[in-house]
Amino acid sequence: MHSLERLLVDGDELFNGFFEWFAGQYDPGSGGFYYARSSRTAEEFTPDIESTAQAMNIMERCGLQHSWTDSDKQQVISFFQSKQDPRWGFFYDDHPLMRHDDVMVGRALGYSLGALRKLGTSPLYPLPVDRHAAPDYCRSPEAYASWLRSVSLANSWRGCDRLCNSAPHLQQMAPAERGPYLTEAMSYFAEKQDAVTGLWGEGTPYVRISGTFKLLTFYHRFHIPLPRPREIYDSLLQALRYEEAVDMCYIRNPISLLSAMGLSLPAAELYEIADHTLQNMQRLKREDGGFSRELDHSPPAPNVAQVKPGEYYPDMPAAVPLGKGEVEGDMNAGTQAVLIRYSLRQLGGLADTHLSQSQHKFF
Repeated sequence: MHSLERLLVDGDELFNGFFEWFAGQYDPGSGGFYYARSSRTAEEFTPDIESTAQAMNIMERCGLQHSWTDSDKQQVISFFQSKQDPRWGFFYDDHPLMRHDDVMVGRALGYSLGALRKLGTSPLYPLPVDRHAAPDYCRSPEAYASWLRSVSLANSWRGCDRLCNSAPHLQQMAPAERGPYLTEAMSYFAEKQDAVTGLWGEGTPYVRISGTFKLLTFYHRFHIPLPRPREIYDSLLQALRYEEAVDMCYIRNPISLLSAMGLSLPAAELYEIADHTLQNMQRLKREDGGFSRELDHSPPAPNVAQVKPGEYYPDMPAAVPLGKGEVEGDMNAGTQAVLIRYSLRQLGGLADTHLSQSQHKFF
């Protein structure tokens, strides 16, 4: 067996117990999924939009989408449809602070629409752009250009997250209307990209790589190639070698960038990347079978980007807790771990086999 394939087959052992944990996050009463074990056992938390959409992604990626009965599918359809605000068309979780974080609102819109589309249905009510409830920056390309430049990139991760969460609103526009907005975005992104590193914004290497990954989602949504892929590759290789990955996002984002850029990688470097990645994932595996987003614990509010203790950056969002923040697995990390596993096989040109641990019925 090829050495890379042997490494990745051995790495599949990281998922022992994972699918038992995963099944335990499902709430058959609502059709949704909880974020973590502490979310399920504490009365103040309920299944949330992101965790449920991420769980659907896990099921689809692992070939489990057929394990849901028609009744199960209708439950999850009802879950997402019940989250839509009839007045404004956005999708909201129960926590009131969620409505004040444009990143969470934009992401919930994209997650909900994607999930309903996969389930073969649609929202119950008109979407924000159809009832003029889209953000103010959508009123004109000039307003959008002004908004783009107002977003701070002092923390690349948070800033680029805000920038790319304008994409769902642009996507709802007719192509002819969208064109000038995309022109403004591409012009601004080109202006702000570091010509040496290929990265955007400020922060530690992993923070900047994470911000770059966020912008990647914008480029991909509109089928636009990510610029300076070779410089980005050199930057992420340096980070893998010399920086500590204290967050699952720091492990997943380089792999997703590599997958998206489609570079031809030397075999030795690909093996090195896979080896570093699996070792980093091992540090985030928990006794309950899941993976934590962060090295010390599962973050109670995963919408807040990783910062150093006491650090502040402009536009820092209010924390929207989804769990207690214990040393436990969480859905955010779980969906990333699964994606990493399949992406590494794809990067190595290996067969897209499913995890053996997943091949039985859970629901």
